[in-house]
Amino acid sequence: MHQPKSSEFAKTANVSSDGHPFKVPGLDKAFEGQSGATNQAPANPTLPQNDTPAEQQARKTQLASTQTVYEWTQTIPSLPGVPAVKDLPKSELPTLEWAAKLLRVVLDLAKNQLAIEESKIAKGLAVLDPLIIAADKAIVAEAEKLVAKVEAEFKSSPVTKSNWKTKLEEAAEVALGDAVIADLKNYSEKLARIVERGVAMDEAAGSLDPRSLEDYRDIFKTIDLPPIGYTFEDDMEFARLRVAGPNSVLIEAVSAVPLGCPVTAEQYEAVVAGDTLQAALNDGRLFQCDYKDLATLDAGTWNSEQKYITCPIALFALPPEADALVPVAINCDPSNVASPVITPSLANDKQWAWQMAKFCVQVADGNYHELYAHLARTHLVIEAVAVATHRQLAEEHPIWALLVRHFEGTLFINEAAATSLITAGGPIDHIFAGTITSSQETAATARLTFNFTEGMLPTDLTTFGVGTDSTLTDYPYRDDALLVWDAIQAWVTDYVGVYYVSDSDVAGDTELAAWAADIASTDKGNLVGFNVPTTITELVDICTMIIFTGSAQHASVNFPQKAVMEFAPAVTGSMWQASPDTALGKNKSDWLAMMPPQELAAEQLKVLFLLGSIYYRPLGTYLSPEFPYPQWFQDPKIIGKEGPLEKFNANLKSVEEQIAKRNLNRKVPYEFLLPSNIPSSTNI
Repeated sequence: MHQPKSSEFAKTANVSSDGHPFKVPGLDKAFEGQSGATNQAPANPTLPQNDTPAEQQARKTQLASTQTVYEWTQTIPSLPGVPAVKDLPKSELPTLEWAAKLLRVVLDLAKNQLAIEESKIAKGLAVLDPLIIAADKAIVAEAEKLVAKVEAEFKSSPVTKSNWKTKLEEAAEVALGDAVIADLKNYSEKLARIVERGVAMDEAAGSLDPRSLEDYRDIFKTIDLPPIGYTFEDDMEFARLRVAGPNSVLIEAVSAVPLGCPVTAEQYEAVVAGDTLQAALNDGRLFQCDYKDLATLDAGTWNSEQKYITCPIALFALPPEADALVPVAINCDPSNVASPVITPSLANDKQWAWQMAKFCVQVADGNYHELYAHLARTHLVIEAVAVATHRQLAEEHPIWALLVRHFEGTLFINEAAATSLITAGGPIDHIFAGTITSSQETAATARLTFNFTEGMLPTDLTTFGVGTDSTLTDYPYRDDALLVWDAIQAWVTDYVGVYYVSDSDVAGDTELAAWAADIASTDKGNLVGFNVPTTITELVDICTMIIFTGSAQHASVNFPQKAVMEFAPAVTGSMWQASPDTALGKNKSDWLAMMPPQELAAEQLKVLFLLGSIYYRPLGTYLSPEFPYPQWFQDPKIIGKEGPLEKFNANLKSVEEQIAKRNLNRKVPYEFLLPSNIPSSTNI
């Protein structure tokens, strides 16, 4: 993979003193674009065993050619041992439609950055020349006009089977011609320089960072502060995030008090009035989040400041006759025998130790979310499947046609992450607690130990004791995810049924067997638990899991980054003071001292606002990646009236309506799994 170009802006303006300003991932290649013949699925997909010898040979020839483009590697420096594509194929570059969405987000970030800088200049805290601000505002205004022009083109008359050629000819002459693309690229580079820079602070201000919540809120100038900025201190909000937050996959039922968080019956009963600890255990109403997997992280530093992280255990209970979890106890560091079990309290001498304990959990949750739930178990899992799909399934194969649109943008954005986000001097290195080496190794381990079959949603929920038959009745992630899973499974069942009449068709499919073997092989895809399908049911389950992971599961962990995680006091990657060693005597200043420096809070806002803002091609949308983006499928048996694709979109509409109805009765709406908010692929 190629390393990103360094920002030239550092040579001409004030930037962060560490020499590693925030980089907009993928922007350097976003406007390289694609061109050529329109790419669509075959009109008549076939299984290899049903082809003539000549057709079979043609398939082999095509695959041999594709395999020279999609080559395996396990030597990406930032992701040691993780299978990936060796060199990014040109066909994996994003569409102009996606690139325009990225530029719109960069515009928003640039405006917020300029507003921050103007505020600091007004307060005498920055030495940036006001003339630079004025010039940058002019750049933003011109870029906004250009982006609006391109967006209008995408919203114009829809592309159909009959008019796509005309639309393509128009595009070469009007809004999407080469000159406009060149202008977009030019403005993207200028905007990136605004977003990526830091502001040189007046020396008199020193390096002390603000330690008030208002200072953290104040970096949201033209970008809206998410509601969590005012609710994150609340205990019920803290508990709600376990079932409807960025990392809703770790909560699990327990049948005994965990050794690492030995809450007593007396402590429990002081928190959950009218209940007993034993009754909660007997009824299956006690739950935990255990962050033991983060033990592989070694705490690092930033600008010579020490960072901290532990592997806490947090306990939650469902009170009798209640449907919402409440927090019960936290042990910030089970590896330390002296670490106290801290329980909720409003008492003056106890409340701040409790807030500090919750912050400790939120830091652990942020690390687990980014390294395990997000990067490893969506992005990197799908990369292995995508590479093998191109290498082993011919372009005449129906499963190739079904899956490849669910890989759109994944290899591109993964390369951007591997070369800018999770590298030395990148956001993960800055914001998160671990040394960059230990963070990289932890993400790699999370990917290589993930079991594909055991990770299927219904199985995973059952394993954790939080399925639909558990006492945990208020679990928005689970309930909405299962609706989407069922809709995808019904679509895959209908689709597969068009091409596979019996189990023998699956067992006799040599390309399918080679595909599964490639994904599972330790020297290729190395995805544990990915088995060669021999029945229609097995094939449906595999394809459902692939599509769900690349679309819905990714949406559930990606978009809360903007809604929740962009506000650093709510969720961040590191503690800046050690976890509390006592439940007594702490104060608000101790709590605020655990929070990140303002510069890193601003960087966190930038990167997570960016990653959580791009919604591209919602689930159920199958379009060509080539402008003017005609319908992907061509087989009438799939796209015909009342056919599988029409049924799928009708099911998704029904799911949307069910979730919208549920949200009317939820204290806080859970919108991350509304089908309209689920991109078809992991493309950001």
